[in-house]
Amino acid sequence: MSSRNKMNVLWLTLTVLVFSALVKLGFWQNSRALEKEQRLARIEQLKSQNPLSLQQVNLLAVNENINDMPVAIEGVFDEKSVFLLDNQVNKGRLGYRAYQVLIAEQQAVLVNLGWVQGSINRQELPNVKSLLGKHLIHGNVRLIEVGIQLQEQVFSDVQWPLRIQQVELDKFSTLINRQLLPFVIYLDVGEKIGFEKNWQPIVMPPEKHRAYAFQWFSLAIAWFILMVWAKFFAKKTNDNNQNNNSSLKKEA
Repeated sequence: MSSRNKMNVLWLTLTVLVFSALVKLGFWQNSRALEKEQRLARIEQLKSQNPLSLQQVNLLAVNENINDMPVAIEGVFDEKSVFLLDNQVNKGRLGYRAYQVLIAEQQAVLVNLGWVQGSINRQELPNVKSLLGKHLIHGNVRLIEVGIQLQEQVFSDVQWPLRIQQVELDKFSTLINRQLLPFVIYLDVGEKIGFEKNWQPIVMPPEKHRAYAFQWFSLAIAWFILMVWAKFFAKKTNDNNQNNNSSLKKEA
């Protein structure tokens, strides 16, 4: 294969690979937008549903998607088991999201109590007063998606309240010597107990995903046009060089 043919193959391969990757990213953002729209529609539908008990949620979890389902649970908070999720920003302020274990129907479930502001001194934890006694709480089920961890959480010297970088229910179960249910209850905004309730079921709206999709598709088109132009320019330059060389040979 000549050097020119090799360059053509390289150009074609690079063009197709980058173009395909950009288009794929655009379709992925579109699919994420569709997922968000479907979830928002489901949340609106669930608002008209009567809250479920913990037992009902456990039964439904076998065959149904329990995410965002409304619940009403009566139980006793474990005074000791308070977790503070680090690096939670609210209105430009850095703080923590507080969680506490609730014992209900002989089962343990982690409850999101809301957001608390942190101190400028990173070694100082906020003064979080744990909830005591029996409470009837209203909230929504939320399944926890474990994200990418730069460093594994290791709990060797445990002091309560415990600062955490991510919610890991299996590890928390080991710490409290009690199996936690595989979801978290987020308190309703109207609940008087807890702290500032600012959580959103969907952080990035569908419109933003579609905007990103448009950007990726635009980049794909721009890349294709650029590579076609580069190929045409390179061919034209090569043809001009060949013509100049031919003219020089004739003159010689």
